[in-house]
Amino acid sequence: MTLPLLSIPMRHFLEVARSGSVNQAAARLFVASSAVSRQIAKLEDSLGTPLFERHARGMALTAAGERLAAHLRNAQIDIEQVVEQVRDLGGQSARRIRMACTEGFAGHFMPLVMRSFESANPGCQLELHVGSPDGVSALLARGETDIALKYVVAPEPGLKIEHSVTAPVYAVLRPDHPLARQRVVSVADAVRYPLAVGDKGVTARQLFDQACSLQGLQYHALFVSNFSSVLLPLLRTPDVMLSGLVTVMHLIDDGTVVARPFAEAPLQQRQLQVLALEGRTLPSLAQDFVRHLVAAIASAGRRKLGRAQASGATKKKISPGR
Repeated sequence: MTLPLLSIPMRHFLEVARSGSVNQAAARLFVASSAVSRQIAKLEDSLGTPLFERHARGMALTAAGERLAAHLRNAQIDIEQVVEQVRDLGGQSARRIRMACTEGFAGHFMPLVMRSFESANPGCQLELHVGSPDGVSALLARGETDIALKYVVAPEPGLKIEHSVTAPVYAVLRPDHPLARQRVVSVADAVRYPLAVGDKGVTARQLFDQACSLQGLQYHALFVSNFSSVLLPLLRTPDVMLSGLVTVMHLIDDGTVVARPFAEAPLQQRQLQVLALEGRTLPSLAQDFVRHLVAAIASAGRRKLGRAQASGATKKKISPGR
């Protein structure tokens, strides 16, 4: 439960900052839109600076508004942490960890991490929200999650890096694919085959497109989706799928696919990061989870990339439920 310890103008300001809309903020606050507008105007007048830019499609924070929103979000999180600590002393332990990740980690990796952590910390409550890369960052910025796991290609303001490791893009292939016999593949190799790629908001696709542009290469994507769980069951020889290693490591382990690194530098420049909100100190249990997550990431990074098979060898079918 969030306690109403902030003033009315501040609460109204935060709701508009979260939603980007006076009407949506009013609906969440159960007040009239005119009341929200009056409180925002009152706050801006008292501070002597505009906090929002008004557009036809909504409200966008100014630089002053961004700074105030970040401070208030951290203050609200700190208040909630103190309330949980007080409940702990009263025997009402919350022991909750809120996490967010992008889809590639949700199908196999994060459930294993969550189960093993819960086994070592019985009584904890683990919440996982799965979203787009931008959506995951937005949850952190709004204080709606404690920890985020995602691929990153550029620093993100307002977010603190708890852990970062290089996470190249791989060509994922069936073991009998001709490219599976190579230790490294080139972008020029890959575009000769049917491609299964993420949409343009997915980092693997962005880096692959950049590498193609630098070499003047073009390709036709056979399958496109923002969900790897859609692409994996579609993978057949001679298809090539773009993916991170963590997403497919369980399929490599059972011999269903192999992964091969790309030779081009742009495809080596992605980072896998564990993120928190800048200026916030995570509770001790959440810090324990970060250490557990980092250990699991390190273990995944030591996995083998799979062995090629001769063409015509028996093919395993990728179950849609994997």
